[in-house]
Amino acid sequence: MDHWSESEGKRVHDPIFQPRISQNCRRPVEEFCRERSTDAAVTRSERCTWVPGPIIVGAGPSGLAVAACLKEKGVDSLILERSNCIASLWQLKTYDRLSLHLPRQFCELPLMPFPADYPIYPSKEKFVAYLEKYAAQFGICPKYNHVVVRAEYDEKLLLWRVRSQLTGRIEEEVEYISRWLVVATGENAEVVQPEIDGLKEFKGTVVHTSAYKTGCAFAGKRVLVVGCGNSGMEVCLDLCDHNAQPHIVVRDTVHILPREMLGQSTFGLSMWLLKWFPVHVVDRILLLVARTMLGDTARLGLKRPTVGPLELKSLSGKTPVLDVGTFAKIRSGDIKVYPGIKKISGRQVEFLDTRSEDFDAIVLATGYKSNVPLWLKVHYIFTVAKRIKMTVG
Repeated sequence: MDHWSESEGKRVHDPIFQPRISQNCRRPVEEFCRERSTDAAVTRSERCTWVPGPIIVGAGPSGLAVAACLKEKGVDSLILERSNCIASLWQLKTYDRLSLHLPRQFCELPLMPFPADYPIYPSKEKFVAYLEKYAAQFGICPKYNHVVVRAEYDEKLLLWRVRSQLTGRIEEEVEYISRWLVVATGENAEVVQPEIDGLKEFKGTVVHTSAYKTGCAFAGKRVLVVGCGNSGMEVCLDLCDHNAQPHIVVRDTVHILPREMLGQSTFGLSMWLLKWFPVHVVDRILLLVARTMLGDTARLGLKRPTVGPLELKSLSGKTPVLDVGTFAKIRSGDIKVYPGIKKISGRQVEFLDTRSEDFDAIVLATGYKSNVPLWLKVHYIFTVAKRIKMTVG
């Protein structure tokens, strides 16, 4: 029995599909694919492929974990990955000194723990090695260099139709059809480029953290880091270690917490406290300990939000900074803090507090954004998400 006939037989006895079966005399998907490939209206070189298991978009940690759990249950899947490797963000777009900000036990994937000899905070090299071993352990072989350009649910076929292009060959498309679609592209798919007056005319070097590797190329130079998240803070520390002169722009408020509190990781402590106390109480405890350890961060230009770090994360997705040594450099004056940028003229940057300074380079630590709304054509998902966000706000 072919896959389509088998699924049709199961649907007859599935109450979820019964109301729609009688209204939908659907042709087999193989027939649809044959007609699609021979349709004279199709001008590009397109192929149509039936996928009996789920289609997973993205071969990062989440995509690998889903594929492994499915395979453990005897279900094969197809992973489409736009880059040429697994965990492309970690392998291709991170700086050399990066390590996990959370202890390894909170970052391991299902069904396979980290090796016992790994440090508490594994380096990116060790994390990538773990992911590669994980993929090999479960026989996960993604289709690399496949960029998903459109995915939509076909109401007539009751199936997902996913169109992808091979990297660098936009004239060739493949359409995959399946009953299930898993979006595992994460929140960090596309670089966020800020709109700053005069940035494009800056006379020095401009680089996003996705292309930043090490501070050795900036030794002796005055570098302005735009963005005060975990990446921006750690890049500043890296620049200090390579004898550069880093300055950081803190446009908004920011929660900065020690990576470890009371002898354990701040994240682990937070998770334990949440078992016993509500979020706002845990936030007060974290801020009290942080104040004791770091002092008043507002004195140094790092004003805290009015909402606690955990509550802010749940409301806006904004992650608190887990300090790995940057704050001590700010307190000592090795890293200088500036407010938002008003404009850039040549090499001169004018800040909102009227100060002006010359810089040799600018590092944009302005983060990433999801690209899912660009290719996933299921409008009600984003409409509902927007309404939920408005209600919460």
